[in-house]
Amino acid sequence: MKFNEKLLSIRKKKGLSQEELGMELQVSRQTISKWEAGQSYPDFQRLVRLSDYFDMTLDELVKDIDVQDVREKSLTDEKVNSIYLDVENGKAKLQQFIKIFCYIGAALILIAAAGFLLHLLFPDTQWLWRKM
Repeated sequence: MKFNEKLLSIRKKKGLSQEELGMELQVSRQTISKWEAGQSYPDFQRLVRLSDYFDMTLDELVKDIDVQDVREKSLTDEKVNSIYLDVENGKAKLQQFIKIFCYIGAALILIAAAGFLLHLLFPDTQWLWRKM
């Protein structure tokens, strides 16, 4: 029997709801639901508290856990976190690029506007407007 099945069975034998067990372990009902669905596993501290609460040894509680499955889920979580960080870094760099592009554009517009204003204010000044 896998851990998630064992946890579900033990909890039901004790007549506990997911919420009641969650309150005992100081986790949410959703966390208990994920453990029972095999979507995640409790950390070591929670495993110890579970074994104490159900008056079982850790070995009895976790025996038959598919360690490879736990490793794969952990690696998947790490990959998702890595992808998320890469996307966030990409967004930050894109925002920097856009900001620099806007500053350059604003500077070019100011230079053109200054030249236009100088031409309007000093139309007869030859040294400003002579062709080379």
